[in-house]
Amino acid sequence: MAASSNERVKKRRDALRAAGLRPIQIWVPDTRRPGFAEECARQARLMAEADRNDEDLQHFMDAALNDLWASLPE
Repeated sequence: MAASSNERVKKRRDALRAAGLRPIQIWVPDTRRPGFAEECARQARLMAEADRNDEDLQHFMDAALNDLWASLPE
């Protein structure tokens, strides 16, 4: 008789534990929730505006880009 799904899951979990792993539970934002995409867009706009107003960041990014271009083979 074939193993039940519960038996297969237990066997898999036992093997993972034997390999030194342990299960954990994490909570993440619910991307299906109404308003989620709009809130992401709002936060992205705030970050983009902050980045535009940060001269030090702009200088850093320009220097990083110049370093990247200088390191590319011709």
